[in-house]
Amino acid sequence: MRDLDYRLAVAQATGRVPSMVAGVVRGGRLVWSRGRGVVDGAEPGPDTQYRVGSITKTFVAVAVMRLRDEGVVGLNDPLEAHLPGTPHGAATIAQLLSHTGGVGAELEGSWWERSPGASAEQWRRRLTPPVARPGAGHHYSNVGFSLLGAMVARLRGRDWFDVVDAEILAPLGMRRTTLLPKEPCAAGFAVHPFADVVMPETVADTAAMGPAGQLWSCVADLARWVAFASGDTADVLAPDTLAQMRAPQAVADTAAWTYAAGLGWQLHRTDNRVLCGHGGSMPGFQAGIWVDAASTTGAVSMHNATTTSASGGFGAAGLIAAVDRAEPRPPAPWTPLDSVEAGLLEVTGTWHWGTSTVTIHATRDGGLRMEAVSGMASDSRFRPNGDGTFTGLDGYHAGETLRVARDDHGTATHLSVNTFVLTRRPYQPYDTVPGGVEAGWPVE
Repeated sequence: MRDLDYRLAVAQATGRVPSMVAGVVRGGRLVWSRGRGVVDGAEPGPDTQYRVGSITKTFVAVAVMRLRDEGVVGLNDPLEAHLPGTPHGAATIAQLLSHTGGVGAELEGSWWERSPGASAEQWRRRLTPPVARPGAGHHYSNVGFSLLGAMVARLRGRDWFDVVDAEILAPLGMRRTTLLPKEPCAAGFAVHPFADVVMPETVADTAAMGPAGQLWSCVADLARWVAFASGDTADVLAPDTLAQMRAPQAVADTAAWTYAAGLGWQLHRTDNRVLCGHGGSMPGFQAGIWVDAASTTGAVSMHNATTTSASGGFGAAGLIAAVDRAEPRPPAPWTPLDSVEAGLLEVTGTWHWGTSTVTIHATRDGGLRMEAVSGMASDSRFRPNGDGTFTGLDGYHAGETLRVARDDHGTATHLSVNTFVLTRRPYQPYDTVPGGVEAGWPVE
């Protein structure tokens, strides 16, 4: 990947960045990583820490979703139910995760990123009233995630980072992701816009605002987090929960969306793909992680300058596009299954919803895939529930239950998804069509 080496060198030099590191992940593995510039007299490597800013929010979001999966909180619960006494108690957990809770972007008073961290009591006093009605629209909020971090701490009975460390970082082996920097680590700088000199930036412990952007990490650790975002969640989170987090909840640019908010993750639509990840910035640092879950190609980029003119599409999203163009990822080899459940095989093939036609395919995981052929039908995937029914995963039938109706001999007669009835022939047999039909087809 010499092209990536060159791109990194150009970005660091033309962007006038003291140091820069990047990595590419494919299939859950770090397949390329390079550093450029100098950190403590040496070129930075995959274990060199940089401050990752708002990427911190993704870890807090996973901690919240773990509470949801345990039944401790619900996404539609108001914050007041779990963190009473704030001005934002009417906002739901889902709204806070997706930046639609009407919470202001920052605390009142001095800029928290450059100030000594506020204690919990000081933080509460600096909370401002909502800037919009919860649910009214997307408004990015650092304060919203400080509220979620405080909720996690209250429900777990320990500091939010201790929760993240024990429940997420340790199980995933991310031991170089920390609350405070550990050597080797880069110092943050501000680069003069008109002269090749730098000024050291302040590194503050943001205390109560920490859940919005406190963490430090490295390419090796963030490569594991990219793999997590692509679906390799190990035992930390259910894959279905991650898929829910990656689904768009609020579109920031509604005309032709390129950016949307999921539940704690950002979504970026570019080059006919949707990338999942998050950007991050703190004084002296910029970072980004993105992954195309469909191809499992992801990337990490970090540098230690407050702002930069680095260009050429080198950021994490640009790396993904460059790698997939130069080295398209081949599909896994097709192999036949040893067997397929007889009842599943029986329902494959062509079905009709009235005069609309679909085909049903058995999937390798024991589920079904519906593909529209004509008419008003739609595509959907269904996962097996273990009792002969299936739950829709996407499309029009997402969340709906598909049932297979059988006659006294056990033969499948029709499929039903809510009130949609699919038969083997258009409007046949008549007794399976809700409301019936007045007459059959004119056949001589």
